[in-house]
Amino acid sequence: MRGADLLAQTLAAAGVTKIFSLSGNQIMPVYDACIDAKIEIIHTRHEAAAVFMADAYAQLTGEIGVCMVTAAPGAANALGPLFTARHSESPVLFLTGDSPLSLDGRGAFQELDQVPMTAALTKLSFRAQSAAGLGTDMARAIRMALSGRPGPVHVALPFDVVEGDADSSAVPAAGALKREEMAIRSEEAAIVTQALADAKRPLVLTGPVMNTTRQSSAVDALAAAVDAPVVAMESPRGLKDPSLGDFAKALAKADLLLCLGKPVNFTLGFGGTKVCAGDCKWIVIDPEAQERDRAHLNLGDRLKLAVAADPRDAAVALTNAGDGKGARAAWRAEVDDLIAARHFSAQDPAPDGKITPAALSAAVQRQIDAAGEAVVICDGGEFGQWAQAGTSASNRLINGPSGAIGGGLCYAIAAKKARPDAAVFALMGDGTVGFHFAEFETAARENTPFVVVIGNDECWNAEHQIQMRAYGPDRLIGCQLSGARYDEAVRGLGGHGEYVTDLADLDAALTRAVQSGKAACVNVVIAGLPAPSGAGH
Repeated sequence: MRGADLLAQTLAAAGVTKIFSLSGNQIMPVYDACIDAKIEIIHTRHEAAAVFMADAYAQLTGEIGVCMVTAAPGAANALGPLFTARHSESPVLFLTGDSPLSLDGRGAFQELDQVPMTAALTKLSFRAQSAAGLGTDMARAIRMALSGRPGPVHVALPFDVVEGDADSSAVPAAGALKREEMAIRSEEAAIVTQALADAKRPLVLTGPVMNTTRQSSAVDALAAAVDAPVVAMESPRGLKDPSLGDFAKALAKADLLLCLGKPVNFTLGFGGTKVCAGDCKWIVIDPEAQERDRAHLNLGDRLKLAVAADPRDAAVALTNAGDGKGARAAWRAEVDDLIAARHFSAQDPAPDGKITPAALSAAVQRQIDAAGEAVVICDGGEFGQWAQAGTSASNRLINGPSGAIGGGLCYAIAAKKARPDAAVFALMGDGTVGFHFAEFETAARENTPFVVVIGNDECWNAEHQIQMRAYGPDRLIGCQLSGARYDEAVRGLGGHGEYVTDLADLDAALTRAVQSGKAACVNVVIAGLPAPSGAGH
């Protein structure tokens, strides 16, 4: 048995059925081993796309998302999305080919020390050392990716290791391939429970791993048990996230903030008194010492307790300890209403007569509502924010706290692979869609239908709005895009294309895209309006 076979069998034992990958010399033994392990390889057009797909797949399944690329330039091409996956708290196993151990230092083809390159972007990065150890290596990597704050882990695979003899090494036991629990201590849970009970206006803030897409039932149970709003924050715009409406007003009224895996960073105004009352108490539950230390730095003596625990495990303990008798129905309703607040309407006219982002989002929402089971993906700068504010579904993916854009099309492919019975709608700007446009060919080749809706304002509008505010209309540079016919290009790649300039034609075009059964692109010319912001109203 080769090392590659042991690796593939270990992944299969961990429940892996799909690897998102772009091929290359050094990983061909693993490709070959995946045939016998019955692991499907979804072959992408760019290495970064494979990482984005693994990220989305992990978010939607709750399982490890696996991506694999070749050595050196292949690994380097994939680095950016690791940053996104880390901040989106996505358990991703990033496998890269590598030059042989036996040729270290001799100038082998694509020789590069990849571990330092990925170390700052991952929870763990290491180079496999033996064929016989690959099973243990995979178990270690998977367990690390899933546990605590989930995130990407990188393993470099030297060619002579995957080709080498794994002897009689066995696949690790099932327990070694699971998440390691990190429970809150009972005495700490009691303190937190009592603090929540004593508060009049508590808020529980979570990060991406505790959002409703990933932990819907757990979030609902926790909110009921502690009788307090539980709010996931996963946008780089923080309290200006338009999908949170006027939530900033709720934060300003809170007398207790429990950060359940939610970092106290720029998205919360660093915990300053401009976003919350000076006498508001803070409790932080976080698996990472770095984040607990950051909370101490930003909050000072307002931080009453910092607890080392996995937010998922802590949520279970707090749910079990709560009695749901806080009598805070009015507070919870007030917070819900603030989050639901929108200071725009789909009926608002555009100054230039074009389709507004709000009207486009409302039309997509009608399709989502008609679909039943759906996944909505929002990606991009200004239009991505409009989409977050104007659409909703039981399953939602956004580009996450990293602030990086461009993965939405890749997310759509992975979403359809993860949820084949769901209708998948990905909304993105004309800037965003250009990052991985070639993946429309991947979708067509893989027979993976979904609908991409491009809000096309012929502009990098987020940066354009910054220039307008900071420098004025006479100092605009480098943000204009063309009226490219993305819809026609998608047809050329094997998909379905629609081009819309009139609101009256929009619903029919979206319906045709859904019914096409193909990877579809609905290219909609819109007004380039600044995104709404819930804060400050």
